[in-house]
Amino acid sequence: MGQDAEVATNAACGSAASPGARAQRRLAGLDGVRGLAALFVVLNHIFLRAFPGYPVNRAPFWAAWFGYGRFAVVVFIVLSGFSLALSPARHGWHLDGLGRFAQRRAWRILPAYWAALVFSLVVAWAIVPPPGQDAPDVKSVVVNGLLLQNLVGAPSPNRAFWSIALEVQLYVAFPLLLLVIRRVNALAMVAAVTFVVAAVGVVGPQFPWASTLVTQSPPDLAALFALGIVLAGIVRAKQVRRSSRTWPSLPWAWLSLAAVAPVLATIRWQGSGWTLEHLLWVDLALGPAIACLIAALAVNRPTSLVRALDVRPLRSLGLFSYSLYLTHAPIVVVLYEKLVAGRVRQGAPSFLLAVAVVVPATLVFARLFAAVFETPFVSQRGRPALWARSPAVATMLSPRGTARRGRSGAGPRHRSGEPPRGPRADAGSTETDRHRRTAGPVSHRRRTVPRPAAAHRPGHR
Repeated sequence: MGQDAEVATNAACGSAASPGARAQRRLAGLDGVRGLAALFVVLNHIFLRAFPGYPVNRAPFWAAWFGYGRFAVVVFIVLSGFSLALSPARHGWHLDGLGRFAQRRAWRILPAYWAALVFSLVVAWAIVPPPGQDAPDVKSVVVNGLLLQNLVGAPSPNRAFWSIALEVQLYVAFPLLLLVIRRVNALAMVAAVTFVVAAVGVVGPQFPWASTLVTQSPPDLAALFALGIVLAGIVRAKQVRRSSRTWPSLPWAWLSLAAVAPVLATIRWQGSGWTLEHLLWVDLALGPAIACLIAALAVNRPTSLVRALDVRPLRSLGLFSYSLYLTHAPIVVVLYEKLVAGRVRQGAPSFLLAVAVVVPATLVFARLFAAVFETPFVSQRGRPALWARSPAVATMLSPRGTARRGRSGAGPRHRSGEPPRGPRADAGSTETDRHRRTAGPVSHRRRTVPRPAAAHRPGHR
């Protein structure tokens, strides 16, 4: 997902900062949040296989929460808006060019996505299609390849792809949202987007087309994306005004807990049927809690929470969370059908067995997939990173390497190791440099050959 699994503070800027500088700007804990959200989606898809009957949830209390995989998408979307907006927030809400922004986003999203699409198509054609779906056809290839699967109906090779299309469409709206912030302010932008979303939520049930839109392209995710953008401005204000005693000093972690508690209580009270029928409103209610959690990580408080989310396993999981999200669904379907279904009864036993079998397989496959189709395009965005993995090629591609070659490889050397000094060496010199070389002190330049006595006259130097 937008995950962007990368350094949060330069998720959108794609700057050429050194790895050390990027590491210093990384916000601790965000990779852990990404990784846990991706793992939650995997568990959700296992849950849907082990506990059929969606949206009715008959699972025990400890497993029932895995039925709400949509909440992980909410986390991804808020994080995406936040990560993309951090760089513009540092530069007056300006992008460094629409073309460069589009190129970086495409380079980050499309290689891994298209590779996962090929993988999903092969599994659907050769082994088994996703549950409730026909085998993908040519229309499926075109629609999913162009990231229109949330707008155009077609058999899906991977049920997780809908959110990727929606996120890419939010990227298209991102420059417009920044323009509104520059012309008015951030709060007006998020209020306007939320108002439109709420209007769609009220009107949607009255019209079939609007109801379909709410189901296939949840508009509430646009409001959550806008909320993440505003959050980036708050974090930036904290960085600029470190002595501020207003927003940055708030107890963000406690505010997050206070915001999420009534939502979770309502879900528990109303049940899964009501919750899944009112996901638009539940998502909007969860947004502030997620935003406060991200703000807590950004200000590094409480440190115990940040350290818990920034442990090495979670940080590593977050770095390939996008690949895990893209590739897990076909693996869940195949392994559940071949190794779990029919061997144990449905419910908690099949869920636990599937978790033990499927989760390690999805993690290993996603890690290998990311090494080929994701990590190279994250580390060297904007140019073919597979070339840059060779040290020699990386040196030639880098500006420093070019300058070094200009200094040291511009022609044959003398045996002393110094380049020859000829007419070309003086061609670019200034008049002052020439004068220094030809009219320097005689004691250093012209006393090797004694001058005739007649050549010395009083006052002559």
